[in-house]
Amino acid sequence: MTEKHYILAVDDAPDNLFLVQLALEKEGHDVVLVDNGPTALAQIEKDPPDLILLDVMMPEMDGYEVTRRIRTHPQLPYIPILLITAHEHPSLVQGLDVGADEFIRKPVKIEELQARVRSLLRLKQSIEQRESFVHCLTHDLRTPLVAADRMLDLLRNETFGPVTPKMDEAMTTIMSSNQHLLRLLNNLLEAYSYEVGRKIISFIRFNIRELIEEVVRELRPLAEEKVLNLSINWQADREDMIGDRLELKRVFTNLIGNGIKFTDHGGVTVWVHSSSSVPNHVVVEIADTGIGIPPADQQRIFEPFRQGKHKRSGHGLGLYLCRQIVATHNGAIAIQSVIGQGTTFQIELPLRPH
Repeated sequence: MTEKHYILAVDDAPDNLFLVQLALEKEGHDVVLVDNGPTALAQIEKDPPDLILLDVMMPEMDGYEVTRRIRTHPQLPYIPILLITAHEHPSLVQGLDVGADEFIRKPVKIEELQARVRSLLRLKQSIEQRESFVHCLTHDLRTPLVAADRMLDLLRNETFGPVTPKMDEAMTTIMSSNQHLLRLLNNLLEAYSYEVGRKIISFIRFNIRELIEEVVRELRPLAEEKVLNLSINWQADREDMIGDRLELKRVFTNLIGNGIKFTDHGGVTVWVHSSSSVPNHVVVEIADTGIGIPPADQQRIFEPFRQGKHKRSGHGLGLYLCRQIVATHNGAIAIQSVIGQGTTFQIELPLRPH
């Protein structure tokens, strides 16, 4: 038997609603009928359904607008939307562009409707399973890792007895591995939050020069350990901007840290200047004299889980997150690199994103 689901059908024509109700109740689903867009939105916010069937042509608010509002609502979970339309291809494109998942043409055939509903419900189940899996990875695994780190720290401090140099070395290695795994889990959670549109960004006024200087100060010991020069060349007209300071710090830390990681001689320079082409935009260029990135890798370097071929490459989430964070600030990120000469990442950000 088909699993029972709660489905919301929205159409201003009673005959169409009756047909949908008949077809879906035959499949064992609970069907709620609504005859206009505003009432549908109120019902969805009050009690989100498992699936929405939505007529395109309705008075007051059409199906495209209802779809757009559902997809831009920050508190709603993912709900499959099946558009019911009598229009041709251009209108279907419009519906899919605003966030609909599938469409069906009038006059509706019962068997086709039932099949499309089953397909979309399977899609929803797959997405929910993926969310559960990611939650397990990022939350449930993080807790024992943190607990293990605290216990190792107690052992290193000789809380339970003397520690020999070899024991201390072994515990340091274990803690380093734990920290690496924690960073991977945190990056996975952040990447997933951006992917599904659930990342909360806090736009505040802050000093971008102070932020970059803070990141450089924190990473300088890594550069000094490799005998590399790490410097800032500030030429921007302004220092104040509005954005998410914590997320932008993640961007600069990742890019400057990568520059240090992949550079053996020379150094990393952070050059900050005002945009010459767009008013009220600041440009941050992070240039290293490292190994460089092959042209083929440059084309896909910002894709998730796209690892470089070098042995020092990470898990392919850092640069993807950088691109997502910059995009949420209405900015742009680009790369220029020459093998054996170095790499430059260029980030252009509005001082006050809209």
